[in-house]
Amino acid sequence: QQSGRRYNLFLKQRLRIDKRHQSKDSIFFRDGVRRIDFVLSYVDDLNKEWEKKLERRKEFERNLKKAGLELETEDKKESEDGKIYFVKIHAPWEVLITYAEVLNIKVPIKENDIPSMVENPLDCMLAPLRLPEKVMHPEPDYFTAPFSKDKQELYLINDESTFFSPSMRNRIVNYILTRCPYGTEEGKKKFGIKRLLNNGTYSAAYPLHDCQYWKKANDPNCDNERYTLYMEWARFLRFYKEQPLDLIRKYYGEKIGIYFAWLGFYTEMLFLAAVVGLICFLYGLFTMDENMSSKEICDPAIGGEIIMCPLCDRECDYWRLNTTCESSEYSHLFDNVATLFFAIFMGIWVTLFLEFWKRRQARLKYEWDLVDFEEEQQQLQLRPEYEAKCTQKKKNPVTQEMEPYLPITSQAVRFCVSGTTVLFWVSLIIASMIAVIVYRLAVYAAFASLMENTQSLEPISGLLTPQLATSVTASCLNFVIIMILNFLYERIAIWITDMEIPRTHMEYENRLTMKMFLFQFVNYYSSCFYVAFFKGKFVGYPGAYTYMFNRWRNEECDPAGCLIELTTQLTIVMAGKQIWGNIQEAIVPWICNWWGRRKARNNPENLYSRWEQDHDLQTFGALGLFYEYLEMVIQFGFITLFVASFPLAPLLALMNNILEIRVDSWKLTTQYRRPVAAKAHSIGVWQEILNGMAILSVVTNAFIVAFTSDMIPRLVYYYAYSENEDSPMSGYINNSLSVFQISDFPDRNKPKMNPGNFVICRYRDYRYPPDHERKYLHTMQFWHILAAKLAFIIIMEHVVFIVKFFVAWMIPDVPSDVKAKIKREKYLTQKILHEYELEKLKEKLCHGDKLASEKEFIATEGRMELSRAM
Repeated sequence: QQSGRRYNLFLKQRLRIDKRHQSKDSIFFRDGVRRIDFVLSYVDDLNKEWEKKLERRKEFERNLKKAGLELETEDKKESEDGKIYFVKIHAPWEVLITYAEVLNIKVPIKENDIPSMVENPLDCMLAPLRLPEKVMHPEPDYFTAPFSKDKQELYLINDESTFFSPSMRNRIVNYILTRCPYGTEEGKKKFGIKRLLNNGTYSAAYPLHDCQYWKKANDPNCDNERYTLYMEWARFLRFYKEQPLDLIRKYYGEKIGIYFAWLGFYTEMLFLAAVVGLICFLYGLFTMDENMSSKEICDPAIGGEIIMCPLCDRECDYWRLNTTCESSEYSHLFDNVATLFFAIFMGIWVTLFLEFWKRRQARLKYEWDLVDFEEEQQQLQLRPEYEAKCTQKKKNPVTQEMEPYLPITSQAVRFCVSGTTVLFWVSLIIASMIAVIVYRLAVYAAFASLMENTQSLEPISGLLTPQLATSVTASCLNFVIIMILNFLYERIAIWITDMEIPRTHMEYENRLTMKMFLFQFVNYYSSCFYVAFFKGKFVGYPGAYTYMFNRWRNEECDPAGCLIELTTQLTIVMAGKQIWGNIQEAIVPWICNWWGRRKARNNPENLYSRWEQDHDLQTFGALGLFYEYLEMVIQFGFITLFVASFPLAPLLALMNNILEIRVDSWKLTTQYRRPVAAKAHSIGVWQEILNGMAILSVVTNAFIVAFTSDMIPRLVYYYAYSENEDSPMSGYINNSLSVFQISDFPDRNKPKMNPGNFVICRYRDYRYPPDHERKYLHTMQFWHILAAKLAFIIIMEHVVFIVKFFVAWMIPDVPSDVKAKIKREKYLTQKILHEYELEKLKEKLCHGDKLASEKEFIATEGRMELSRAM
């Protein structure tokens, strides 16, 4: 019996192999002629909703055929696991030309005759970075015009089967799928593939890749663009090569193409910031030995004789300043004169990046036929979900057609619920940050006591101070909380955006983007804002410390300053996010795909078809690109908002982005189904977010240099209070520490023991000594320093903003040659269209109404004359 079953299985597989004459990589129907533009899959599970799903599928597929699409179903017996049905969809020429006109798709009318730009003399030097011309520019450059069914002979239609690219074809089919009805349920008309996927009627809907990524297809009609993208773009060994943006755009559509164009441009600009940041870091490294402050702290005769006040109440002992020798030396790496220069440089760099990106984007808009892609595509096309949920209708003032709308009262209620939910989650982040601060305050005393009383920690006690130990553990805890809250809020943000029922796809993405960014901004940056602007600023002084909730004493900065702690916080959160992001993006999809394909390896090659291979891949999803942008914009915030504390941040970002481009391209090409092509003329609302962060970064860096670093106090001492002309900075440490009389300690603060019988201790502040008539009040030097800090903020902000706005004014958003090309193309396109109309009118004169045609002919000729004059 067992051998009989094996023989039957062999015969079944043999028959299937013989039946399917095309190769497993075929992207055509069984006739080998009609291209598969989309695939739907479903599992025929016999549960209680089986009949309802069957009825929906029948109605949906019947309506697809009415819309002109051609379907071909692969029985589940033909699938690799014997469970999945595949419905292959082909859009014939008549459907393509109908919806090309609806979607306003631009198609070639004439080869571009505008001379190319003058060659760059540096091109020979950049040759190793270049890709072959056929990869970089897979198609000739054409003048284009929106498609019209009535003017087909005007367009360069050499072959109807290849006139529309596969990405255009799948975009057209997806448009039909998202609007095709499948019945009426609960008195409401139901339509759209998205709903059918959500309710389980279909399990997947996707366009096909054109071949396997590691080898070319056997079918000579396949373009093998996926293979080319993998070989020339998606491999890490090609990290130094330029990206084939035209091929990316052709294969994946303009929306994905413009993301990779932006990411590549951002990475190129990061190179300059990384070099300058590295130079500033090296300056700090080479001048470490010249730092007078750390010399005095490390000197046994100075720092060794300065007795510091306890770091916590009761449990902590007095300690000597020279125990922080190593941390004070390392803080000089980031807290030096170069820090000020780098903060100003980054303010200008951000402006250059944004302005030059606008020019790059304008060039891409021209090259990719997106110049006129505005109103009709993004603002007038309603979301299918909006059409389905809004039963009331009113006249659109633009199109003058009746369309669904959401009443103002319903909108107001939905916005109130949405706003309340967002506020609740933002409050939850702030509450979690306060919890981390409480953790810092609670464990700080424990770390201080442990490190002072444990002999085994003496070798590292100089480097790992209680403040640093607290900061490192709190940063790691904060990172874990950030990841958990991110996971939860992503789902909440999508739910409340769906609940608002945005009118268009553009509106949906913009709303979701603002919610997610607001949350991520507070989530990722709140801890950095706390360390930069609050920690150590509200400590009080010995005998009059300030307490959180009247219980935990507020944290003091490390004796070397708070800047080193901000650097630690920034490094842990930024590096942790990048490492975790790459694990999520690359390793998780690979494991899922490996697990899904493990059975297929044992089957004959001919049985594992192109649509089955793609079915086993991960889904990129409508929000796949959104998360990529969000990740990069959060990184942009790290390298701009807090860059004064960590000049190496742009270098870390550069290394991550070099990897990010190849990881994103690798996963898109190898691990994900082919996304549906979509148009986009810019990076959208992200541009405004980047502009806002660029302005905020100037303010934050000015405050970091003024209040978090020791730059201003040192400069004030150097110019106003130094008494040694030969060595102006000598004596700064003693000057920056105030004196406290130990007998003035209240019982709550006083240490249990004083084995050294110390009479006084020192603390970081500018206050009068205990024997002064204004005992423990701020000295005039404190007010001088405060005035200098405020003056510095005002001067730095004004200088950087003036330079920023001047640079933005000097650099036009659209290059002059692109403006000329746009005008030239519009002129030639109009000329070609007018000449075509004249020819048509001449034919009418020969065959039809002579008088009416003559008048139309004269009017058309007059319009051409006006066009030439313009």
